[in-house]
Amino acid sequence: MSAWQSGAPKWSTRISFKANLLVGAGFIMLQGLVLLAMGQPAICECGYVRFWSGAVLGPENSQQLTDWYTYTHVIHGLAFYLLLWLMAPASPIGLRFALAVGLEAGWEVFENTPLIINRYREAALAQGYFGDSVINSVSDTVASVGGFVLARTLPVWTIGVLNIIQLIYPSKAISNWQVGG
Repeated sequence: MSAWQSGAPKWSTRISFKANLLVGAGFIMLQGLVLLAMGQPAICECGYVRFWSGAVLGPENSQQLTDWYTYTHVIHGLAFYLLLWLMAPASPIGLRFALAVGLEAGWEVFENTPLIINRYREAALAQGYFGDSVINSVSDTVASVGGFVLARTLPVWTIGVLNIIQLIYPSKAISNWQVGG
């Protein structure tokens, strides 16, 4: 049995929740800096920031704070919570939080590499896609944090049920709830 399965590693119990929050914030800052270094625009090249971009095929998609893909990042947070709860149930919640933020931030950086951008362009809906703005990418990570917190607040079985329902029989009502509509 691994240390993760038998209980939290001894070092992890000595790290405060606040320190783990700071580590999570550090991952998000690092994500933004790496994306800037990769050449992603800080904000939409249109020159302004809006809370929502609702045009899936529009030039501001993946450029503003939130868009139709934001809800998928909430689901990432739910899934990371569940995965880390299953893999390391005895580990401190702060450590699981920091790991979840690190995983999402890592995905966001990987998602904006030429390999993934070109893969998205092969899909019909993303032919003009050139990656996320930094503000959109960071907002996606914050949405994942929201999903993690939601999973921590709701009973675990609730999250699993919603994901299974969406997988088997997608519900417009659940989708609207997930995007705040």
